[in-house]
Amino acid sequence: MVSVFPWGAAGPGTSYGSLRLGTMDGGKEDPAVFTSTSLPSDPRLLATVTNAYLGTRVYRDVLHVNGVYNGAVGDTHRADIPSPINVRMTVPGADSPSETFTLNTWTGTFSHELRSTDYLATQHIYAHHSLVHLMAFSITIRRLTPTTRPISVQLQTPFVPKSQDLDLKQGPDFQGAHYVYGQTLVPEVEGGPRPTIHMLWTPVPRAVTLSGEEQERSWEFLTAVAESEEEAKRSYSHGLALVATGSLLPSHTCAWDTLRRGCSMDLDGPLPLQQALHGCLYYLLSAIPPQGSTGFLFHGISPGGLSNGTRGEDYWGHVFWDQDTWMFPNVLLFCPEAARAILEYRIRRLDGALHNAREQGYEGAKFPWESAATGREVCPEEIYGAQEIHVTGDVLMAFEQYYCTTQDQKLFREDGGWELVDAVARYWCSRMVWSEEEQCYHIRGVMPPDEHHCQVDNSVYTNAMAQRSLNFAADIARDFSIPVPEEWVDCAKKIKVPFDAEKKYHPEYDGYSPGEPVKQADVILLGFPLMHPMSPEVRRNDLEMYEPATEPDGPAMTWSMFAVGWLELKEVQRAQSQLNKCFSNITEPFKIWVENSDGSGAVNFLTGMGGFLQAVLFGYTGFRITKTSLRFDPAFPEDIDRMKITGVSYLGSKLKFTITKKEMRIKVTESPRDPVGSPLEAVLEASGQRFPLHGGQGVSFPTAAGWIQRATTETL
Repeated sequence: MVSVFPWGAAGPGTSYGSLRLGTMDGGKEDPAVFTSTSLPSDPRLLATVTNAYLGTRVYRDVLHVNGVYNGAVGDTHRADIPSPINVRMTVPGADSPSETFTLNTWTGTFSHELRSTDYLATQHIYAHHSLVHLMAFSITIRRLTPTTRPISVQLQTPFVPKSQDLDLKQGPDFQGAHYVYGQTLVPEVEGGPRPTIHMLWTPVPRAVTLSGEEQERSWEFLTAVAESEEEAKRSYSHGLALVATGSLLPSHTCAWDTLRRGCSMDLDGPLPLQQALHGCLYYLLSAIPPQGSTGFLFHGISPGGLSNGTRGEDYWGHVFWDQDTWMFPNVLLFCPEAARAILEYRIRRLDGALHNAREQGYEGAKFPWESAATGREVCPEEIYGAQEIHVTGDVLMAFEQYYCTTQDQKLFREDGGWELVDAVARYWCSRMVWSEEEQCYHIRGVMPPDEHHCQVDNSVYTNAMAQRSLNFAADIARDFSIPVPEEWVDCAKKIKVPFDAEKKYHPEYDGYSPGEPVKQADVILLGFPLMHPMSPEVRRNDLEMYEPATEPDGPAMTWSMFAVGWLELKEVQRAQSQLNKCFSNITEPFKIWVENSDGSGAVNFLTGMGGFLQAVLFGYTGFRITKTSLRFDPAFPEDIDRMKITGVSYLGSKLKFTITKKEMRIKVTESPRDPVGSPLEAVLEASGQRFPLHGGQGVSFPTAAGWIQRATTETL
């Protein structure tokens, strides 16, 4: 069959032997490689293979494309595209080989092995990291004994080129590949876009056979998906060229390895914690654009990633505040270019946000609770879109964090960022009403992050977020010499942020009774990520008040934020007891997260993973992004001896932090490309001591609180 690509033992297929296995030097279990002899009984818990454009669960009959939805508002969902890579190896007969299934987060591949006394058959499945329009799998059969009998492996595939969401038509074969194309059936809004999908794939035979004279042979199967025929064919041809040189899979693993080496979190600590971190990084990094990607527009990250989002499944692939609040800070510190792509997604949806505000009778831009193709509200249940308005502030906080970390003025001056900031500020001002009785501004009739309560007045999180939005809008206007509307300053200064002066804690909203059950992290988010000004006593009281009131089986990200709060107060064991609750949301064997600990809710819950990563990346290190610095104040449990954070991005530099309980070392691994950019320095809070940070050099000092900032003239 001309469209299957065989290679002999001396050919390119042999390079697969270099893939990293599940043990490390010294025989220790590799915390980044998850291996099992069986698959989970619940297919939702199968490993996922995705890149920023394409994704699926292994052995699933559909795949999804980032930003391609079908259905009108209220019914719009990720369009199901039939998956040619849903192929599984089997060997019939009484002498069944042993099986292993492996997710290797170092190489970004899922592998299936069949091993008998005579042979080893290996399948690798992956979504190509840098060539985002390609997914692929390979089959390699290697003889283990000097026999000459043919060895056959059957390939089971239920693939049928049909979709409930696309009007697929068959086109002519291209370079040995089959070809279908078709439009989505129903646009999100009347007259809105109906994307066309073009897909080419290598036909899959019923079996592959290693002949008697062969010692090893590999077969490659490609799938190319794009929204234009030209891009699909270009990507498929590119894939063929890499197959011909034996470099398709190596080019993927090299790109993935480069990414992972450039952003890693390594702990000398308990194996389950190490595994959880590697799993979270794999799934989150799988969802973001690769460095230097210019071939497609990025359309955001949904709570279940690209592996989920079918109608009725995992929030239908919509984008929530989950992206901006829970996933974004990790992406920002490691991959600012990908963080910018997330913000550009929001900028391109600004027209939809302006429409949402007008529809509710307000000015400016109201970002939707659930966003899909247009930025208009697509939540099937009206109450959330109408009342859970904190999402608008969540979006702007991501812009603020990005600006403070990168000082990328171009995004705001030239690429639409300022228009978004201005529109959000105008929305908050129009959403407030003046209370003559209390002599302050109120925001009434909202649902806070705690979705057990609706139609409440003055949600403390929502109001504090509105205040932060207005302060940031005013700050950036001043930076750009734009006149600041007096209304912004007045509303920010006079908005009510509920506080009980007697009990010294923040009530969740007007009329909240202490101890009333709370669904998820809400008030505690004031401390982090909002960094709302408060004393350590108030921070402690908020944690003490809401920890027992929060639903034990609530969404997974909640406990991470309690952990961050306790770490701020140096209550390390209390922090760890909260973080340990997250492990009941991590499923075996592939470390897939479920939204709720009882297994319900979204699966491959990137929101929970984002919270967990923040508990380590921001909690253990004490990292805080401020207007003028990246602060640090490490605190971590007794069973962690050392942590190493590689690839932290700040003001164009890349930093590596190595922290023990006694010593902290910071090394600049990459300096800004702009030669006129100021170098950095580390400053210790207690002593004021300054340490210049030069490219390729490291500094060390006793572990303590401090910050990274642009170097001052006396340090240069």
